Amino acid sequence: MNISFTFKNFEPSEDLKGYASKRFEKIAKYVSDSEADLQINLLVDKFRHKADVILNADNIHISAYEASEDMYSTIDLVLDKLVAQLRKMREKMKSRSKKARGNKLVQMNVLSFEDLPTEVAPTIIGTDEYEPKPMSVDEAAMQLDALENEFLVFRNAETEGVNVIYKRKNGDYGLIDPGY
Repeated sequence: MNISFTFKNFEPSEDLKGYASKRFEKIAKYVSDSEADLQINLLVDKFRHKADVILNADNIHISAYEASEDMYSTIDLVLDKLVAQLRKMREKMKSRSKKARGNKLVQMNVLSFEDLPTEVAPTIIGTDEYEPKPMSVDEAAMQLDALENEFLVFRNAETEGVNVIYKRKNGDYGLIDPGY
């Protein structure tokens, strides 16, 4: 991330530049673009210390302004505003991607291998569609015991992905997590 400073009406100290640079490195975790530009404008107007910050990255253009009686506290205040805006933007993007994924129906086909000649392929004898419920892996294991089924398709509450939990022959459980 490229950080540039502009000072107006006062002489900048290296301590202030170092402090601001160190504090604003915190926002790098919110911006994936290494070519992001951060313009920090610091101004002293009589007794007020003002900071105006502009962040330009991939699809992000955010600015924040703050003023106080101390330049160090002004930098902290404007950083807090900028981080709050970035968090809000990230949460909005997450909720949009969740809506885009949506809850999809899962179709299960039951195959029968009973009384089949060796040359005939298994046939589908039943189809069921349902919406997998979000739950933890432990909840899914308890649900599988309660239903007395061999497997259960569910939406993992932690990863948001569709998983399958099944009973193994030795009494343990197996979990299929495609991880996409």
